[in-house]
Amino acid sequence: MNAITDTDLQPTMTLGLDFPELREAVRRLCAGFPGPYWRGLEKTAAYPTEFIQALTEAGFLGALIPEEYGGSGLPLRAAAVILEEINASGCVASQGHAQMYIMGTLLRHGNPEQKSRYLPKIASGELRLQAFGVTEPTSGSDTTSLKTRATRVGDHYEVTGQKVWTSRALHSDLMLLIARTTPIAEVTRKTDGLSVFLVDIRESLGRGMEIRPIEAMINHGATEVFFDKLHVPAENLIGEEGKGFRYILDGMNAERILVGTEAVGDGRYCLARAVSYARERTVFGRTIGKNQGVQFPLARCHVDLEVADMMCRRAAALFEAGAECGADANIAKLVASEAAFKAADTAMQTLGGFSFATEYDVERKWRESRLYQIAPISTNMILSYIGQHVLGLERSF
Repeated sequence: MNAITDTDLQPTMTLGLDFPELREAVRRLCAGFPGPYWRGLEKTAAYPTEFIQALTEAGFLGALIPEEYGGSGLPLRAAAVILEEINASGCVASQGHAQMYIMGTLLRHGNPEQKSRYLPKIASGELRLQAFGVTEPTSGSDTTSLKTRATRVGDHYEVTGQKVWTSRALHSDLMLLIARTTPIAEVTRKTDGLSVFLVDIRESLGRGMEIRPIEAMINHGATEVFFDKLHVPAENLIGEEGKGFRYILDGMNAERILVGTEAVGDGRYCLARAVSYARERTVFGRTIGKNQGVQFPLARCHVDLEVADMMCRRAAALFEAGAECGADANIAKLVASEAAFKAADTAMQTLGGFSFATEYDVERKWRESRLYQIAPISTNMILSYIGQHVLGLERSF
């Protein structure tokens, strides 16, 4: 047996169309949920229950759950490919993507009893973990300043506070919640004193938890959640009390990589629709795709999406290798978010007036792709991270 060298441990990534069988399986499933399905949901702000159920039954939402718990045990890149193909097919991955990266906190930091209790049921679809209670009205991206408190009282914690933009809370059985267990005035670092809990939404509604839907530009099931002395069993604490911020950081890198690749999928969908239209639409005796004013912006979108795709692959390779990937994950999400919206906007311009017709689905993807530059982290927050942690400049705020 040859000795393992440093080269053997270097992150690697596949070039070209990786996971081809997985991609084809996702496309086949998505073919059963065409544009009219998604447009119908928007009319009533309904959740794609049938679509999520189909993804669950196919094992796609359990891709990252280890086989011992009923999942597929696939690498992060495979999960990213699933999300990419969902969006590239015209469907909406965001209604199910959270389960992939939320589950990671439970998998990496939960105790054996918690993992054996919840992961098999999440993998099978018996339980749905789609809600992540982190953002608050007053703190926004400044997670360490959140106001929601969890106080230990005997065998449970009492949670009081409010979360906002907690997507899918009305369509999830469980919520991963971060709250402050030690007042910020009593900790050495602001990142200390935060704890993570797995909250059973079914048992909590009407007993200290209230969920209100938020009408928004896109149909992502956004809500605000209110806690008033909600009792959360102490056994639902994930990991150690006060170390929650470090636990969710693990998931945030995965989240950025997954969402970045998801954005690439949206961009590719929009580009494909625009190219198809440009090939067929004839004005002044020639297809509009022959005009440089139409052709060159589409070519630029292709270039930008290819760059974003490679950055997402690199970040995923580093993540899988257990290497430092914070900067790469953030950069991947940034370039992918911008490439996706540029492709969507260029598709709108290419289709002209027809782009506003809902039957083309371009305006829907235009609205959805705009979100990536704001959530799950804004472009400026990423630039601040790069400026401080990569370039070594003084903190800008």
